[in-house]
Amino acid sequence: MLKEVIICIIIVISICIGNFITENYTKESVEETSTYLEELRSEIIKNEDEINSNCVKKKIDEIHEKWDIRYERLAYYIEHDELEKVETELRGLKGYIEKEEYTEALSELDKSVFILEHIKEKTSVNLKNIF
Repeated sequence: MLKEVIICIIIVISICIGNFITENYTKESVEETSTYLEELRSEIIKNEDEINSNCVKKKIDEIHEKWDIRYERLAYYIEHDELEKVETELRGLKGYIEKEEYTEALSELDKSVFILEHIKEKTSVNLKNIF
């Protein structure tokens, strides 16, 4: 009987540690990506009259590269549908930026940030998610 209790305790502790690690990584990923997106937003908004398209394109490429790295790790434990929504919005954002349609790009940027925050909220441990 003692062996079973010890094994159960080890399993519960392992699950808690795994959850803590994945939740922190998710939070870190969302915050990093959101920060880059907010920097992109400020770059577009502050220079509405004279937007440096090369700088903006460079930033969206950088965001996309960093997201691809995060995506691979997040895909292990987050629903692929949620991650694909972010991927879709980022690709739409990149497309609008390449076409230099910045008002539509801001809309896609807002959607991306919203979905990222939703993922962070959905994966966090709180009473709302438990019940």
